Amino acid sequence: MAETDSRPTNFIRQIIDNDLKSGLHTVVQTRFPPEPNGYLHIGHAKSICLNFGIAQDYAGYCNLRFDDTNPEKEDIDYVNAIQQDVSWLGFNWHGKVRYSSDYFSQLHAYAVELISKGLAYVDFSTPEEVRQLRGSLKAPGQNSPYRDTPIEENLACFEKMKNGEYQEGQCLLRAKIDMSSPFMCMRDPALYRVKYAHHHQTGDTWCIYPMYDFTHCISDAIEGITHSLCTLEFQDNRRLYDWVISNITIEATPHQYEFSRLNLEYTVLSKRKLIQLVEESHVAGWDDPRMPTIAGLRRRGFSASSIVEFCKRIGVTKMDNLVEMSMLNACIREELNESAPRAMAVLDPVKVVIENYPTDKVETLFAHNHPNDESMGSRDIPFSREIFIEAEDFREEANKKFKRLVLGKEVRLRNAYVIKAERIEKDVDGNVICIYCSFDEQTLGKDPADGRKVKGVIHWVSAAHGIKAQVNLYDNLFSVANPAAEDNFLATLNPESLIVKQAVVEPSLKSAHIGQSLQFERMGYFSLDKSSSADNLVFNRTVGLRDSWTNTDQN
Repeated sequence: MAETDSRPTNFIRQIIDNDLKSGLHTVVQTRFPPEPNGYLHIGHAKSICLNFGIAQDYAGYCNLRFDDTNPEKEDIDYVNAIQQDVSWLGFNWHGKVRYSSDYFSQLHAYAVELISKGLAYVDFSTPEEVRQLRGSLKAPGQNSPYRDTPIEENLACFEKMKNGEYQEGQCLLRAKIDMSSPFMCMRDPALYRVKYAHHHQTGDTWCIYPMYDFTHCISDAIEGITHSLCTLEFQDNRRLYDWVISNITIEATPHQYEFSRLNLEYTVLSKRKLIQLVEESHVAGWDDPRMPTIAGLRRRGFSASSIVEFCKRIGVTKMDNLVEMSMLNACIREELNESAPRAMAVLDPVKVVIENYPTDKVETLFAHNHPNDESMGSRDIPFSREIFIEAEDFREEANKKFKRLVLGKEVRLRNAYVIKAERIEKDVDGNVICIYCSFDEQTLGKDPADGRKVKGVIHWVSAAHGIKAQVNLYDNLFSVANPAAEDNFLATLNPESLIVKQAVVEPSLKSAHIGQSLQFERMGYFSLDKSSSADNLVFNRTVGLRDSWTNTDQN
């Protein structure tokens, strides 16, 4: 399929174009191979968009294959969560869900073939001895004393491994390659280890499990993968990938291509570190809205389309870089600016009493749900003598740059009247607890009749009709841009990554549904959390109206 102007291009797509043009391949087959030992994160989203996107654009196929070779750390809940995330992002895998464990019998047979060719041996060295003999980046390794064990004896020992006659750690099946290789992955790497663990797919059928580097390339070949795409940390491992494929009897010869992994500011994408955050309760689970997991981003209010757009914008290269968090935030902010209905919510309420407004009067005012999209309709907003405004929207004294309510001056209430602050009431600590105002009855929907210029506009909620709601203000989980580079990444956790507000919101939000995104006018974009109920609304801030998250007078 020829490249079109509407499709992105990168070095991988250029390779595919050349492979199709030369006739090396006629159909493109990719795969997404996650390990089911945790939730997917934004880095996985980049790989998902790349693999599934290429399959879509070239009318090919993309498999979802779980790399399930380490049952001790895997769980069926992770399997289900990963499938949900891939589907939520908008991608469909080819055929059934696949597992590396589907090929355990074939993998075992290929291991036997390597032993029979004198290319693999069972090593009874202790783990410490294996490490010592492996050498270092500056010193070559040394041959194991078991390296020259006769083929028949190796076959018998491997059979005993399979039959459960050895303890965990007692022995390994290793490839016989080159202990002096400058590439550590080629110094007789492990192919199989003994592990007595229940597997979520195969149960207790096996007590030996293949290693990733042995499993991955053979699984690719079995599935007919034409372009095996992985991140740059596997670049050296491509030598082992090719060695295994070239030394077993298999028809397909897939090729591995590497691209740079995603590194995102103010977070960590190491699975080990994310697991630590969850297990040590630094966050409230894998879907905590501060987590970079797809589940966490979804709960925070990010849409699938915004994540896909982010992955499109960052592109695919071989250059490692730290992507700015602002780029991710911009994708959802731009989308929600167009799609999110507006509502009013007061996060730090202070009461306003409009003294010349009738005590028992309740007025129904009108507001558009979106300032630029009439198709979103309108809503009714109750207005009464007592309302709440943001505490930060009032000052006793201020300069001309402050466009909100100042004692002795006027401001417009959004979709309502112009009011003037006449006097205030304070508590014993000097905090303003009530602002007494007057209103101009002639200013509903129009400027004051005498030409007075009222520049400021603030939002409000009727005190009698507003609904109490919890609002979670999320910020970056870490206080430094690259926490992974720190000696102790946990020491850089941001103590203000979550600030909980007891807010008052307009009554129309009673009808909001779980996951719905809204713009709280002048405050940011928010999403109704899954923990909400009819009597307990909980909103998560997705992103502010601007990068600085300062309040503005945007619509």
